[in-house]
Amino acid sequence: MIQLPEIGIAKSSGPLHIDNGTLEALKWLALVLMTGDHVNKYVFADSIPCLFELGRIAMPLFMLVLAYNLARPGAYQTGVHRRMGIRLAGFGALATLPYIAITGVLGGWWPLNMLFTMLLLTLMCWLTDHGTPLHSLLAVVAFSLGGSLVEYWWPGLLLGLACWGYCKQASSFRLILVFVAAGALWPVNHNYWAMAFLPFLLLAPRVRLTCPRNLHLFYVYYPAHLTALWAFISLSANHA
Repeated sequence: MIQLPEIGIAKSSGPLHIDNGTLEALKWLALVLMTGDHVNKYVFADSIPCLFELGRIAMPLFMLVLAYNLARPGAYQTGVHRRMGIRLAGFGALATLPYIAITGVLGGWWPLNMLFTMLLLTLMCWLTDHGTPLHSLLAVVAFSLGGSLVEYWWPGLLLGLACWGYCKQASSFRLILVFVAAGALWPVNHNYWAMAFLPFLLLAPRVRLTCPRNLHLFYVYYPAHLTALWAFISLSANHA
């Protein structure tokens, strides 16, 4: 069932609500866009512009889904941050070797892959949800120092935080912050294609899709697809 979107955005409309099936569909879309972007980058040397441009939408979609899950009512109390953090750290570590092998990172490790960016966002949201000045200060420290270590750096974390805030309390002001944060990815992407995720953010609460949930597929897929690309590139080089 699809609901037509309303015109306009309330000044404050409470926590954002996205149907679970729609949220899962957003993850699938992000996964497809990410895969196309990586195949274009590592196999075709960025020679297919449309795959590069559409690939800029993948990270914001993944951040939106993560931020939404972290912002769910009761997430802090039920240990959602801890469970997600463990998965992100584990699969991020599994992805490290193929990520280093195919991306040509600096110093053999820098920056850390996207799952660590998402792990850092999870940590900052967890600290902020504590609600004490000390934990808020630690969240600022995590952002300041951690942003230099992970993929997409501080702009990626800003977008995740902006999405998290908007999911907690949908409002015009917080939507503007998401808009600005998406635009702030220009120094990383050298274009504004990341902002193309905004229509998905606006339509997702008003569209109900049926899409079965697979809890671990997306965690497993990240290191698996990087490993597959590494193997393909290595075999191609050996037969060249």
